[in-house]
Amino acid sequence: MKYGITVLSVIALRKEMSHRSEQISQLLFGETYEILQKQGTWLRIKCTYDSYEGWIDENQHYELNEREFLNICNHDPGIALELVNSAVSSNYSVPILAGSSLPFFDGMNFKVAKEKFIYNGQAIQTDAKNASIFERIALRYTNAPYLWGGRSPFGIDCSGFTQIVFKFVGISLLRDAYQQAGQGSVVNFIEEAQPGDLAFFGNEEGRIVHVGIILKDNRIIHASAKVRIDKLDHFGIYNAEQKKYSHSLKIIKRIF
Repeated sequence: MKYGITVLSVIALRKEMSHRSEQISQLLFGETYEILQKQGTWLRIKCTYDSYEGWIDENQHYELNEREFLNICNHDPGIALELVNSAVSSNYSVPILAGSSLPFFDGMNFKVAKEKFIYNGQAIQTDAKNASIFERIALRYTNAPYLWGGRSPFGIDCSGFTQIVFKFVGISLLRDAYQQAGQGSVVNFIEEAQPGDLAFFGNEEGRIVHVGIILKDNRIIHASAKVRIDKLDHFGIYNAEQKKYSHSLKIIKRIF
């Protein structure tokens, strides 16, 4: 088995072996993966964080040996809090986006294999599970544009948003909304919902197609055209600007 780590700000994970193919997710700096298959200049990979599979360009691959890979995976990284800040090594600098992983972070330094970096931005350790910062982190993404398959402040989809926010508090969510709906425990009534619960929404066929994070005062923050805050009730999400319900509530799950 071969392994790799993302050393660019972000790498597109494609459905097929083409830059024109659908972006199904993204890898942020510091996230690792296993190589499942090589075909031409494309690698089919399995993301360590959520087991998501797709194709990346071989030219964006940075190889790790098995020992390096396991060493990184067995240590909780720092998670970058700044929307964007630079990390600098002796060889180059790279923009680091919020949600990126900083292996072996000690408050200012981190390393990838033998490459050492200095990072002067804010970061948090993933083992904190600090629910008090949960809403503050989610709000940092307000007005981030919607992007199918996105996981960064410069483009994010609904389940990418929930996944990254939970990553900050050391809780791993799966990648897609319907997969996340299978995690946690059911909250039977919206009146029992708490800040940090996930609300899932269905289409006309009842299939889960959207997810957002419940805030206090019957509000929800979610990625729909942009990351936005709307009202939530037992019918679903009410968009005050459009004066109509935009999403139909299907289920609420508690992850914490």
